[in-house]
Amino acid sequence: MPYVVTDECILCGACVTGCASDAIEEGETQCKILVELCIECGTCEMNCPSGAIIWVEDLELAADTGK
Repeated sequence: MPYVVTDECILCGACVTGCASDAIEEGETQCKILVELCIECGTCEMNCPSGAIIWVEDLELAADTGK
């Protein structure tokens, strides 16, 4: 899953309502992208007002940077 929700998430719900494949759900502290449903369209990244959703090439790199 190349799209990752970072700690910058403000739980505004813009990514959830804008997701065509219903691949994002709200958690207690931030939203979460459901890998099995994500079609990698990028709408969530474009809709996020806080810039909390990023494209990550390597998930291990994302884990190392806290994103």
